Amino acid sequence: MKTCLVVDDSKVIRKVARHILEAMNFEVSEAADGREALDSCLAKVPDAVLLDWNMPVMSGMDFLRALRDTQLSSRPKVVFCTTENGMAHIRAAIEAGADEYVMKPFDRETLESKLQLVGLA
Repeated sequence: MKTCLVVDDSKVIRKVARHILEAMNFEVSEAADGREALDSCLAKVPDAVLLDWNMPVMSGMDFLRALRDTQLSSRPKVVFCTTENGMAHIRAAIEAGADEYVMKPFDRETLESKLQLVGLA
């Protein structure tokens, strides 16, 4: 079973994402900020990370940079999931190591298509 870590400071977004991902046969874990997500990835690398941009403690971009600097045995596919829609934000996320980008609010069809693009759906 594929695994996905949902990283968002909004409990509602995590719940919606969990519902969609579990319907797609993913095993889902959650983190409320980038620091918690990094600790989770260091303990067990997921296949995918659905990542919010703006969070307390450690932002999505800071998490992505920290993840890139770790010595993990494998790298999860990272899909940024955010309200930030400017081309500069999208370019910065991709340059920092994100594999895809999805806008909030999202639905199953949108998320599934992004996960297909990174080879996980």
